[in-house]
Amino acid sequence: MILLIKRETYMSRIRPFIGNDLIKVITGIRRSGKSVMLELVKEELAESGIPTGQFISINFEDMRNSRLLTANALHEEILKRTKDIEGKAYLFFDEIQEVADWEKCINSLRISLDCDIYITGSNAKLLSGELATYLAGRYVEFVVYPFSFSEFLELYHTVDPNATIQQNFQKYLLFGGMPYLANLRYAEEPSRQYLTDVFNSVQLKDIVKRNKVRDVDLLERIIAYTMANVGTTFSATSLVKFLKSEQRTVAAETVLNYIKYCCDAYLLYQVKREDLQGKQILASNEKYYIADHGIREAVFGGNMRDINLILENIVHMEILRRGYTVTVGRFGNREIDFVCHKRGEKLYVQVAYLLATEETVAREFGVYDHIRDNYPKYVVTMDEIDMSRNGIKHRNIRDFLTADEWN
Repeated sequence: MILLIKRETYMSRIRPFIGNDLIKVITGIRRSGKSVMLELVKEELAESGIPTGQFISINFEDMRNSRLLTANALHEEILKRTKDIEGKAYLFFDEIQEVADWEKCINSLRISLDCDIYITGSNAKLLSGELATYLAGRYVEFVVYPFSFSEFLELYHTVDPNATIQQNFQKYLLFGGMPYLANLRYAEEPSRQYLTDVFNSVQLKDIVKRNKVRDVDLLERIIAYTMANVGTTFSATSLVKFLKSEQRTVAAETVLNYIKYCCDAYLLYQVKREDLQGKQILASNEKYYIADHGIREAVFGGNMRDINLILENIVHMEILRRGYTVTVGRFGNREIDFVCHKRGEKLYVQVAYLLATEETVAREFGVYDHIRDNYPKYVVTMDEIDMSRNGIKHRNIRDFLTADEWN
């Protein structure tokens, strides 16, 4: 039995668009729960009285649908199937990027049928290039991420109802938030195997095949380096030097291209640096975070050794889930981990492992010394004691991740 949770964060965003003629595009890393979102939409439609006979669902990774992998074939099939539907047709297309020229087909269906269209895809390029031409202004995008800590708690409770919140968080640090793990009851070896398979599948299908990568060994080394250094200021030049020490000569441009492919596949997320004095985005030395830290543990290990980086990664993904855009803030020679913006709101977040010494306290709170605005400022750590001071809020990471809102 597949365990489902309602994922209300996403449903509340999708719900206002159900039934209208904008195409709903659901994107995100492979196996993050996009197909489940389609099921949840169908569930709501059925509960509102729409007969399921008006639904047409096609998963393009299912070999039985291989004859539909061109725009013309899919178009003909849908026209044939909708002939007998009275009223609006509800079309659900899973992993649409497998269909050649799918944009033309979707646009034509939108024009010629009374329909409500939902599509999913595992590549950010889905919404660039030709799609922008055919569907400009006619779609809304929703990015689905692996489980937040709150969602993880909801499912882990079904596996171990007696676990304390501290034990839950320890599990989350190792396993991350890939939804299917609940069906494996978070057993260690099967979970590692599953996450390794997800990683291999993303690497092969969404990076190597899609971008026709020839030098797979180089790609693997670049991914390994980036994952080992999540949340660390990164430059292509430093990676070129590292590869040179491993007897691999490579151009900085190639490195950047390969990393972009990883970002397009939603495996990595780039965070640019912002000069808070000059109010400008800096052109170099970005940071990268991984979509799911459980994949990092399964494939490369070391999450507990690098716990400070992993906590930062977890907070970064939570900020994205909540709809903020994010930069790394620089003020003089000091850096604030995250500057978060959303519709006129703004907040600052600094992440550390433990405030174990006075020096650490002074450093982590001190990054805000020259920030004179009145937006919320946080220091987030594993400490159990509240050390808030000077209007700067100190939060235990579990409380920060499960808070209804940050203000």
